[in-house]
Amino acid sequence: MRLEEYWGVGPKTRALLVEELGVDAAIDAIEAGDVRALVDAGVPRGRATRILRRATGGSGMDVLATSDAREVYKDLLSVAGSFALTARAADAIHVLTPLSDRDAMRDRLADVEAARASWEALSDDEREAVVAAFDAYDDADGGEKASVEAAIALLDADVVDDDGVFAPLSGLNRDALVDASRALGALREGHVATGADDRLDDLREQVAAVETLEANAGSVVEAIRGDGARTAGGFQDAFVDHVCAETGVEATTVRDAAPEEARDATDFVNEALRVLSANRREAVEEREREVRVELQGAVADAREDVDRAVAAVDDVAFELSLARFAAAFDLTAPEFVEDAVAVEGARNLTLAANDGESVQPIRYALGEHALAAPPGRERVSVLTGANSGGKTTLLETLCQVVLLAHMGLPVPADRAAVGQFDSVVFHRRHASFNAGVLESTLRNVVPPLTAEGRTLMLVDEFEAITEPGSAADLLHGLVTLTVEKAALGTFVTHLADDLEPLPGTARVDGIFAEGLTPELELEVDYQPRFGQVGRSTPEFIVSRLVANADDRSERAGFETLAEAVGHEVVQRTLADARWSES
Repeated sequence: MRLEEYWGVGPKTRALLVEELGVDAAIDAIEAGDVRALVDAGVPRGRATRILRRATGGSGMDVLATSDAREVYKDLLSVAGSFALTARAADAIHVLTPLSDRDAMRDRLADVEAARASWEALSDDEREAVVAAFDAYDDADGGEKASVEAAIALLDADVVDDDGVFAPLSGLNRDALVDASRALGALREGHVATGADDRLDDLREQVAAVETLEANAGSVVEAIRGDGARTAGGFQDAFVDHVCAETGVEATTVRDAAPEEARDATDFVNEALRVLSANRREAVEEREREVRVELQGAVADAREDVDRAVAAVDDVAFELSLARFAAAFDLTAPEFVEDAVAVEGARNLTLAANDGESVQPIRYALGEHALAAPPGRERVSVLTGANSGGKTTLLETLCQVVLLAHMGLPVPADRAAVGQFDSVVFHRRHASFNAGVLESTLRNVVPPLTAEGRTLMLVDEFEAITEPGSAADLLHGLVTLTVEKAALGTFVTHLADDLEPLPGTARVDGIFAEGLTPELELEVDYQPRFGQVGRSTPEFIVSRLVANADDRSERAGFETLAEAVGHEVVQRTLADARWSES
């Protein structure tokens, strides 16, 4: 496959990848889903991620039929990625896509469940040791040595056994890895690093010292003469003593460097230091060659263990990252069914991820399933109810459950049954009221419904984009089309009465507000009541406005509105709120 055939790789990106990586390496990086390789080559991270999503899961990405569905998908990856143990694991999570093969979903789900079991079986101290091992790996910015040291740390944490997420590390030779780690740390771009060999370090220091004397030969002559050397023999002996003291080079080596003939003292010193400097450099090269061969041998001896460690560490970090995500939200493996979306105890993951947000679990279902959700098995529902009643949140929760299941990940519910869909049409309420918005919305939501394959429709307040009369007609047509195309769908609306009669396989559900809290916050039962039309609750809103009004004229205005919605109802609401407070 040519580089330019990959989605998102245009002429500029291709030229960049070819220049930095070469064609074959660039293709290997794309096929492997290696975000870092593309980013290091200069591709912006967001673009690299999009390229790899399409390259590794192109058909699965087609499930995301609308921009709102894609936003939910990206939000899910963001939450999951926040539990990544390493930067590479985070990159791998952000490249995850919905899968088009049911067996692949089950396989990935099984891997995550096994990793979660391993993670939850660890003690607090063991978890800290595991996190510390991957923190050190990340601080070292990955690489072969970092992988080897992470593997050693995990072995030392005594978390590795023959089963579970750490199994790829089982059987590694720790002593061989320690030797390899030392060798890898000492070998840097073909050179032996300082500290790897004492003799080599001494020789390098001698080179530096001799070169310093060589650069200041005149000062050497003056220093020797200052010590009282007057004869040629005395000067040579004094030179040897001076150089030995300043450089640590053995006297025999210094004497061997001295010229047999010289015009004068300066010529003698210059020539001797030149030869000695060359001699010491040769000694450094020879010793470095010996040490390099020894170090490379240590790595070669442990090559099998090193390669296993490199491969295993990234895999273990990725699996454990997803395990931590699943454990943090008590996610559950969904049941894969033929044609349904059904949840019990479902929680909106976005709300749950925000600290301090209380989330009321809900049950809901469409299609054929075995859960104890609605008594019927209607494929389409019209969801009605109070403003700020959680209707949009319910749609988003269903979308989250379906997309996570399609990615082979556990879902935020006590139980879930999920069918396989070719298109998920999630459309949030957009408060724009013009013909352009209406046309673009219809172009987004209708084509997936009329295409081949199974579609899930999750449409929020369609009436917000056109006048109520036309909205009711269009929404009724959309519900009817959903039924005719054997799709599943939930449509949020305040126009339920205008949609009658609904097709026989559709039902109306309602979310109800029950009053005001003592703090005058709207009290809502977010669990839909099946087969009941939920009503808007303007009396509760007006009651709160009356109670909170500070200005007399403003309060009078709100009381006029209270008369319009029912003054007795407003007063009773306020009385109930005060009674609850007392």
